[in-house]
Amino acid sequence: MRKLSVLPKSEAELEPVYSYHDRTKHHVGRYARALGYMDWASQPNPFRRFEPAQLLPLPLPEINWEPTYDEVLAAAPAPVPIGAEAISKLFFFSLALSAWKQVKGLDGQAGSRWSLRVNPSSGNLHPTEGYLICGPIPGLTESPGIYHYAPFEHALGLRRRLSDAEWQSLSPLLPPGACLLGLTSIHWRESWKYGERAFRYCQHDVGHAIGAITISAGGLGWRTRLLDQVSTPALERLLGIDQQEGIEAEHGDCLLLLHPGGQTVPNSTLPEVLLAKLAGGEWVGEPNDLSSEHHPWPVIDEVSDACTWSGAAPGEVAATAPGPHSPKDRGLSAHELIRQRRSAVALDRRTTIPSEAFYRILQSVMPDTNPIPFATLPWQPTIALMLFVHRVNGLAPGVYTLVRNPEHLPSLQASFAPDFLWRKPDGCPPSLPLYLLLAGDERAIAGAVSCGQDIAANGVFSVGMLAAFEDALSAAGPGMYPRMFWETGVIGQILYLEAEAAGIRGTGIGCFYDDEVHRILGIKDHSWQSLYHFTMGGAVEDQRIQSHDAYEHFSPDRRAAGSDTGIGLASQLP
Repeated sequence: MRKLSVLPKSEAELEPVYSYHDRTKHHVGRYARALGYMDWASQPNPFRRFEPAQLLPLPLPEINWEPTYDEVLAAAPAPVPIGAEAISKLFFFSLALSAWKQVKGLDGQAGSRWSLRVNPSSGNLHPTEGYLICGPIPGLTESPGIYHYAPFEHALGLRRRLSDAEWQSLSPLLPPGACLLGLTSIHWRESWKYGERAFRYCQHDVGHAIGAITISAGGLGWRTRLLDQVSTPALERLLGIDQQEGIEAEHGDCLLLLHPGGQTVPNSTLPEVLLAKLAGGEWVGEPNDLSSEHHPWPVIDEVSDACTWSGAAPGEVAATAPGPHSPKDRGLSAHELIRQRRSAVALDRRTTIPSEAFYRILQSVMPDTNPIPFATLPWQPTIALMLFVHRVNGLAPGVYTLVRNPEHLPSLQASFAPDFLWRKPDGCPPSLPLYLLLAGDERAIAGAVSCGQDIAANGVFSVGMLAAFEDALSAAGPGMYPRMFWETGVIGQILYLEAEAAGIRGTGIGCFYDDEVHRILGIKDHSWQSLYHFTMGGAVEDQRIQSHDAYEHFSPDRRAAGSDTGIGLASQLP
């Protein structure tokens, strides 16, 4: 992993990030700027399409018992050759629809209806878009190309065919059997509801998508690597979004390399000759309009521009090793676990878990003991955890911290309140750097700092994700700001899946009083900043809401496993 050890950045270069971050903090009695109401008439369409673009339908995969979730984390599955079925599984278990929800009307009639996806999103607004860059795929296409993934149709929309010469300029930089997956954000989808704070939420949604893709690829025996050598302008040129304008424009986030395990990743800077050719007008389709009206939030464009990534120094990256992840296999189907993941809307205030299950959850977010999801990120971990423990059998309630990077321990101890205990709990695995800071029932505080949301107090435990803010920005520059959020999103994705594996349920929390969290911990500066919260416990189901199959809008032939029947869904699109 790359150390954040380049020359310190100037205060002027970092000022837009500090200004945005402080400006968008929630305070008791004063939230970050937003409309303050829901403008339903301008609610964005959650599905981006490029019209008219040829769609290549992907076969709907079966939900198989194998591989198990723990086999995926242990890098056990043998690599599957790239093909239509493999690409379908990649998206079906990462960015696809997972269900439809519908409210029962008081008169017995069906009420409002909305879709859920495998990758969670703040407010279920889904600002993240996915793109596949690949060579010929057996059973799908004979030509290399750049495709946009359409989750409603579970299909790939052709954006641009690549000539043999264009593909040959790129393919020597990739391991055999590899492909690329790009992620972008439409900030408007989040700012419609959340106003200025929306840029933050878009970024940890990117992290959730990175985590979801990494786990899905792991089920195919593929490894995932974020290509930090690729600059934001190069990425946007590669994906064909560099000409988009206005509030609905997509912004390039990251490029992921997916390749069979056990291979070395070569220098992956994009060739200039290819980028020059992609500047031509051969792209297929125009992006659809998402809303008829908009409310601009200029500060989001300002911080997004400031965080433009110039690309890290290129170099060869070693293959991801399976690592030491070897706890007992719980025999849980990875496919079922991934597809059943849901965000809890309420917790029952009584469910408990044993300390052994709690420690296993925490070990799953440690990069050294669970490397598969975190080796995707090519930098040293920047995130530590604060935990409000409420209902863990065999563990005293209180405030704890989990030190995910051992180099952070001195900084945390210097930044936190001087009277904290820093005591390892009895029974905690020796390798787990968990420390009790404050003993006692802190449920009221946990709920209060999460904007008064009871869900942070009613579960088994809740989490605050703290970033080594000053050091990371000083070392790597403004572009590290979204990357810290991406890391929190990957952690959140693993917590979601581990909650399901433990028989409980989790949910991300984006609304919290930033500086109240810092005050509890004794933080008086920007050395550590809270970026994202999470909670898990026994879920309370809302009986007014019905669930429906994710792809019930498909014809029977299309729903059949392995079917390559055409789409034919124009009249059904939402």
